[in-house]
Amino acid sequence: MQNNLSLTSDAYASIKGSSAYPNIQGEVHFYGVHGGTIVTVHITGLPENSSGNFYGFHIHEGRSCTGNTADPFKDAGGHYNPEKKPHPYHVGDMPVLMGNKGMVWCEFYTDRFFPEDIIGRTVIIHDMPDDFRSQPSGDSGTKIGCGVIK
Repeated sequence: MQNNLSLTSDAYASIKGSSAYPNIQGEVHFYGVHGGTIVTVHITGLPENSSGNFYGFHIHEGRSCTGNTADPFKDAGGHYNPEKKPHPYHVGDMPVLMGNKGMVWCEFYTDRFFPEDIIGRTVIIHDMPDDFRSQPSGDSGTKIGCGVIK
């Protein structure tokens, strides 16, 4: 599968931090492969947190990284969950990101979606890790970074 990553991604999102976290920036790329998607993530500027620098990471149903003072990414909506399953079985549930000195680089495979299923949706980074139990969204805390998938 690694050879596929030298090709242009089928979808991507440029991640920007909220006004409270302006240093967050990066990209998420989605590569369609047989049976699913390889996701690559490169983010910098993440804040240190009390969870050992783990961050929730999800595809959300909304189509915009806008919001209000209380929730700068409110319009990103909830987790992308077209099949109406409980958390952590939403289509948009992805692995927790592990930061190192404010940076994340990771790659994983998912069979929950193909890139064409998520174009126009949003990718959200939360300030706390997903606990994979709490309903409806894993108690991941505040949305600190967002990008629209193109």
